Amino acid sequence: MGQSPPTSCYNNILLSIFVTILILLPQYSHATLSTNSRWIINEGGQRVKLSCVNWVSHLEVMVAEGLSKQPIDTISKSITNMGFNCVRLTWPLFLFTNDSLSSLTVRQSFNNLGLVESIAGLQVNNPSILDLSLLHAYQAVVSGLGNNNVMVILDNHISKPGWCCSNFDGNGFFGDQYFNPDLWIQGLTNVATTFINVTNVVGMSLRNELRGPKQNVNDWYRYMQKGAEAVHAANPDVLVILSGLSFDKDLSFLRQRPINLTFSGKLVFEIHRYSFTDGKSWETGNPNQVCGQVVNDIMSRGGFLLDQGYPLFVSEFGADQRGTNVNDNRYFNCFLGLAAELDFDWALWTLVGSYYLREGVVGLNEVYGVMDWNWCDIRNSSFLKRISAVQSPFQGPGYNESRSHKLIFHPMTGLCVRRISFFQPLELGPCSESDAWDYTPTKALTLTGTYFCLQADKSGQPAKLGIMCTNSNSKWQAISDSKMHLSSKLQDGTNLCLDVDSKNVVFTNTCKCLSKDKTCDPASQWFKIIDSTRQQNTTKSFFQSNQIVQFLGNTFSYIL
Repeated sequence: MGQSPPTSCYNNILLSIFVTILILLPQYSHATLSTNSRWIINEGGQRVKLSCVNWVSHLEVMVAEGLSKQPIDTISKSITNMGFNCVRLTWPLFLFTNDSLSSLTVRQSFNNLGLVESIAGLQVNNPSILDLSLLHAYQAVVSGLGNNNVMVILDNHISKPGWCCSNFDGNGFFGDQYFNPDLWIQGLTNVATTFINVTNVVGMSLRNELRGPKQNVNDWYRYMQKGAEAVHAANPDVLVILSGLSFDKDLSFLRQRPINLTFSGKLVFEIHRYSFTDGKSWETGNPNQVCGQVVNDIMSRGGFLLDQGYPLFVSEFGADQRGTNVNDNRYFNCFLGLAAELDFDWALWTLVGSYYLREGVVGLNEVYGVMDWNWCDIRNSSFLKRISAVQSPFQGPGYNESRSHKLIFHPMTGLCVRRISFFQPLELGPCSESDAWDYTPTKALTLTGTYFCLQADKSGQPAKLGIMCTNSNSKWQAISDSKMHLSSKLQDGTNLCLDVDSKNVVFTNTCKCLSKDKTCDPASQWFKIIDSTRQQNTTKSFFQSNQIVQFLGNTFSYIL
């Protein structure tokens, strides 16, 4: 790999593209967080939605990735410019329990691994940390994030520094070669104590992806309860985040046996989900059927906790940022629909554009990273625009700005259905500027506060607004296994589904991909009707100008 880029390489693209996102996102000051039923809230009782990105700091070097490419402050600013309010910052257990490791300087750690070019890059971009101990360098990253108003979740990712994870790497479950439960509890205590009164550290994730042949439910309760109590005793301000079994995809055992802790108001559960969690099923199966199966699996293994009154933090999910991975692309369309519907907290994998050293490869390019290889530019700006819709809360304490209504969300674009005027077709736009809808018991989608409803006209024609809302073409039902096709029936019995064209105009078309065809992609026809209590940033009014008079006149003329 070539010489690290200089500090003048600044991410202007981030600043220009995401300034509008910053305006729309709520701004969080550092404050102690707690829980109120399924919501995470601040000291004022207002919901704080964790919209995080994972920043890796658990590999052999034990230094947050990218610091040879960009200054800590520049990376931290990039995180906020991209609309994230939080970082899930990983750490290896041995860094906080092995004095011979934690006392190494950053320079020594890189030298020991032969990473001479990275040292040169650090000398340019972060000279102040080169001769700090690894432990103090980790604290410097947390401090840099705090200086830019970024909350931090401290995630114990692994014990022995290195890439994670496999069933047989010795780091998987209590009693494994590198996973001594007593040492783990001591490490949790050390970290919780180290960051007490560090106000941007808002939570601690006790252990990443429990797994392997030794995993069992009884030991999960035994040790996770001990770990939770230890963290809370050492630092009662932080959220205590517990992961599940089977690479953190399974918390189903909590249905019948709740966890027993001495404290309350601080407990959060986390799960993970990727396309490869289900092998190649997204690529080899019908996306509608796979989506239905995966959503049911997520709900049965973890999503049910929201109904039980616990916050759910999906602390890892992601997709190949190059956009060429069919498995990832299909999965992400389904996942984003669920993320909008459930409005849960989350952390995207990953911030990292490249690694100092991963699995023996120097400078490995991370195609799941939102930053590119040199940490200077965005890898895929359209991806970040797409997830911006779920970076802000749709609902929750403190966000009862308007009465409960619906938004019609389109996962493939991350946009929502909105009206420009009576005489222009409905189109997709930012969800913060979209129209509020009501979904009636008769399955009509009506514009809130009006008599106007969404209607199907003809195949290939734009969907329209009308006032005759009892006909079959005004009833919309979620069909297919994915429950994301919105289908209506014309008077001649033809079934049509909402669709979107290349200009984001909403029209109706023949419903596609309902069969077992694995080559068909239904993404353009996937919509989610989601709940919101947010005030929409729209200046349109049905009761201004002569448009309403003309519209009604045309409607009644047509009827007569």
